[in-house]
Amino acid sequence: MKDVSKPEQYDFFAFLSRMRYISRWGLMRNTVPENIQEHSLDVAVIAHALVLIRNTYFDGTLDPSRAALYGIFHDASEIFTGDMPTPVKHFNPHFKRSFHQLEDRARRKLLAMLPPELAREYEPLFFFDDQEEYARLVKAADRIAALTKCIEEGKSGNREIPPGGNRAFRAAVCQRAPRGDLFSGKTPPRLPVIAG
Repeated sequence: MKDVSKPEQYDFFAFLSRMRYISRWGLMRNTVPENIQEHSLDVAVIAHALVLIRNTYFDGTLDPSRAALYGIFHDASEIFTGDMPTPVKHFNPHFKRSFHQLEDRARRKLLAMLPPELAREYEPLFFFDDQEEYARLVKAADRIAALTKCIEEGKSGNREIPPGGNRAFRAAVCQRAPRGDLFSGKTPPRLPVIAG
């Protein structure tokens, strides 16, 4: 007989807390390990800043808080999938498509760990690709965070990544997230993301 006096348990937040156990950068040596929880905060802070810069200097109208929330949850699926290195994820179009489907299933699995009323509230934070401007800004923030990590590793003496960051990686970051796309072709103010 089922005990109706005991409330149903939902494990969404317990699983979210596991983000701290999922390491990033599995294909390279790290002087400072990074997990997806730390990375998600970096992406949220950068996405928030990109929207504020866009709104303040270039007449943008996006909500910086919304961008930050998208940044917080953008890699939540990795609680189940782990951090798939970009070269592997983009190995070929079929694998990339299959992996995106797997990420979607992982997001749905997480949302199923909430009461339906809350799941409906969280769903837009997990699936925001239809919000094209936000999706581009969060992807740019994701790449800026990755580039920042590479530069920090170089400054910490990791010779796998030169002190200025890997040139090919930097070129890919700039090519995929050009300032012109984010700021309507105008140059934003210089705001370093790394001290020193």
